[in-house]
Amino acid sequence: MKFDLKRVAVYIRGADTEELLDRVTVYRAGMEPAAVDLMEMELDRRGVTQEEIAEHDCTRRETAIMLPDGTAMRCSFCDRPAAVRRWGWHRLFGRVPVFPRVFAYCTAHLSPKARPPEDSADRAD
Repeated sequence: MKFDLKRVAVYIRGADTEELLDRVTVYRAGMEPAAVDLMEMELDRRGVTQEEIAEHDCTRRETAIMLPDGTAMRCSFCDRPAAVRRWGWHRLFGRVPVFPRVFAYCTAHLSPKARPPEDSADRAD
């Protein structure tokens, strides 16, 4: 697949700051170096300092499930880093349970009543 730098640059301009921070930190190992450079320049243009990037990286790595390739596992429902894995039902048309499977949840998609205790074994360290 060909890497289209112009298309990536358009995407970066429209992306929110949190997404760019995730990509230059916990998803960095899976990114093209040229794309990372563009994202870092965009973050600099938005006034995000290197200290803030390092702080975001530290915070994300404390909660994210890190994969062997050095990147964070993605949430099953968005592009944020997943914090826990849970069994759930794969549903047909969003209603009919078909089969059980493991889902990855970011902190935004994990319901408050299903949040794990701080020392949960669900997190991969």
